[in-house]
Amino acid sequence: MADHTTKRRLILDLAITLDGLIEGKNGEIDWCIMDPEMNFNDFLNQVDTIFYGRKSYDLWGHYIPEEGGSETEKEMWDLVHSKEKYVFSRTQNWTGHEAIFINDNIREEVIKLKSKPGKDIWLYGGASLITTFINLGLVDEFRLSIHPVVLGEGKPLFIDIKERLNLKVVNTRTFSSGVVQIIYQYEGS
Repeated sequence: MADHTTKRRLILDLAITLDGLIEGKNGEIDWCIMDPEMNFNDFLNQVDTIFYGRKSYDLWGHYIPEEGGSETEKEMWDLVHSKEKYVFSRTQNWTGHEAIFINDNIREEVIKLKSKPGKDIWLYGGASLITTFINLGLVDEFRLSIHPVVLGEGKPLFIDIKERLNLKVVNTRTFSSGVVQIIYQYEGS
């Protein structure tokens, strides 16, 4: 966990399929297993800020679980919505109490935010924002939860990456659901 003397880390925490996709060809994520064994709330308690692309924010930034959902799901979304949110957008420029929009100078703005005191930062996505952050060398840690499914078609996690990334495995966990989580640190950070 970051503190006042340690630079905050930018963590990409993402569910992917075995064939490296983050969603199916029609945007479906029904394959994503919310495994209680993974203790996702522990991760959420490690971060105090979430970075979204505009499309991801539109879909998930205000998401409310359906009536009759589990207490665990409700608690998770309450935690998500308690975080400071930044939205990276080329088209919208609006800031309010729910989110701060960033349109330019991404690298400089992110470095400034990483240097502020606080907990780690979650890079939520979407795909083009993730690619931008990887190409700018801003991601410190990759937490990939590989789900036991092959979709064959869909949106790949890694596309248009401009240079090689050397990563170091720092943790691997296997869950009874079949999900395997691998945590890599970027050796350049």
